[in-house]
Amino acid sequence: MQSKRTKNGSKGFLSKISTSPLFIGIATGLYPLAFYYSRNFGMINSWEQFCYFLMLFLVAPILFFLVLKWLSKLSFLGKWGKYILPFFNLFLFFFFIKTILYTDIERKIILGIFIVSVLLAYFLHKHFKKWLAVQLVLAFIGIIGLVPIIWKYVNYSTEWMQQPDDIETIIFQKKPNIYYIQPDGYVNFSELKRGYYNSESSNFKDFLAQNNFKNYPNFRSNYDATLSSNSSAFTMKHHYYSGGSNSGEITNARNIIINDNAVLNIFKSNDYKTYFFTEFPYLMMNRPEMGYDYSNFDYSEIPFFGTGLETKKNIITDFKLVLEKNDTDRPKFFFIEVFNPKHIDGFREGKNLALKKRNQYFENVEKADKTIKEMVQNILKNDPDALILIMADHGGYVGMTQMQQGNEKTSDRNKIFSIFSSMLSIHWPNGQEPEFNYKFKTSVNVFRIIFSYLGEDTTYLNNLQEDISYGYITEKAPKGVYALIDEDDSITFKAVNIKK
Repeated sequence: MQSKRTKNGSKGFLSKISTSPLFIGIATGLYPLAFYYSRNFGMINSWEQFCYFLMLFLVAPILFFLVLKWLSKLSFLGKWGKYILPFFNLFLFFFFIKTILYTDIERKIILGIFIVSVLLAYFLHKHFKKWLAVQLVLAFIGIIGLVPIIWKYVNYSTEWMQQPDDIETIIFQKKPNIYYIQPDGYVNFSELKRGYYNSESSNFKDFLAQNNFKNYPNFRSNYDATLSSNSSAFTMKHHYYSGGSNSGEITNARNIIINDNAVLNIFKSNDYKTYFFTEFPYLMMNRPEMGYDYSNFDYSEIPFFGTGLETKKNIITDFKLVLEKNDTDRPKFFFIEVFNPKHIDGFREGKNLALKKRNQYFENVEKADKTIKEMVQNILKNDPDALILIMADHGGYVGMTQMQQGNEKTSDRNKIFSIFSSMLSIHWPNGQEPEFNYKFKTSVNVFRIIFSYLGEDTTYLNNLQEDISYGYITEKAPKGVYALIDEDDSITFKAVNIKK
C-alpha cells in the first residue's frame, strides 16, 4: 500500500508539471541563475546586473520556448517536433552552466553539450516532465543556498568603517598632487632578499633611490588579497574579513574601494580632483557607483560575465594623456592599479611547481618594474613636486604551489611573510619627509600618517590601528580569522573570529 501511495503521489506531482513555454523557460534558467549568484554575489550584486541576468536566464528562454512551442506543432516537422522542446531545454541548461564556469567560447565543450543534449532528448523525451522536475528541485536547492548570502548583505553593518576621531574633517595645509601606484603582489625589497624569494635583483630599487624615493623595509599588508587589503587601507580601519566571510570577497569590498571610503572622502573634502586608472576592471565588476571624478574604464566597456580580468587597457597611454592634459587647477589624487607581478595562481600541484611559479613571478616583476618606471618618469617630468606613493596590496605567495595554501595553518615564517610582505616606497615633495615621529609598518595606517603630514596635525597619530596581519584560515585549524603576524613582526596564531 505504501509503495502504491508513493507512486500515485509521484504521478500527482508530475501531473502538475507543465510543458508550457513559461514553465520550461523557468526550469531552464532558474537554477543557473541561482547558481551563478551564489558563487559570485560580490561581483554581480548591482540592480543593473540583476536585470541583465534576469533577462538572460529567464525572460529570454521563456520567449524562446514560446516560439519553439509554435514551431514544434508545424506539420512538416513530423515526428521530430516532439524532440524540439526537450533538446533546447537540455542544451540551454547545460550551456548556461558552461557559461558560468567558463566564460570563453570553449568550442569543444559546446560540441559536447550539443551531442549530449541530442542523445538525452532522443532517448528521454518521454520523461521530459521528470527532467523538468529535476531542474526545479535543483533551482530550489540553489535558492536555499543563496538566501543566507543575500541576508548577510541586507543586514551588513558599516559600523566598522567609522573613524575613532574627526580625521574625515581634516583640512590640508599643503596640497601636492598625490599618485598612489599599486603593483599587485609586489613583495618588499627587504623580503626579496630572503625566504622563498632569495633574489639580489636591485635595479628597480636603485631607480627609485636615484629619483629620491624613500624605501620602507619590512613593510607588509594587513590582509592577504586585493579586496580585503584595499578595503582596510582606504578606510584606515581593520575589518577582520567582515567577520570571516571568506578569504578575499569581503562584503561590499568593491563598493567601499570605488565609492565609499574615508580616504576618498577626505581628498574630496579638500577639493582634490580624483582619478582611477586600472589595467583590468576587476574592482568595477559589480558596477558600484563611481566615486572618482575620472575613470579610464566606462561601465559600457565592462562585460557582465567574468572576473574583470578578461578586458585590458594600456594604462600608460591613458594615464599619459590625462597627465599632459592638465585639465584643472585643483590638486589631484590618482589611484593607479598595476596588475603585476601579482601572486602565484592556479590550483595545480606538481614536480618543481613552486620553483616554476617563482620564476614566473620574477618575470612578472620585470614587467611591473617597466610599467612603474615609465609611469614615474612621466609623473616627475610633468609634476616634479608630486607625492608618489608606491604601495603593493599584498605579497606574491612565492614558495607555494597554489594560492589556496595561504589559507592553511602554518608556522613557516617565510610562507607567512610571502603572503603579507609588500612594497612601500614614497617620493616626498621636495624630498622632505615628515618631521614628526612616525613609522610605516602596515597598510592600514599609511593614509592616516600621510593625512597627518598634509594637515600638519600629529594628533591623528593617536588613533593608529594595530599593525597586525590577519589571515582567513580554512585548513588544519578551526575555520576563521587569525592574527598571523603581530605588531613586533613575530609569527603568531591568535583567533579573532572562529566560525562554528
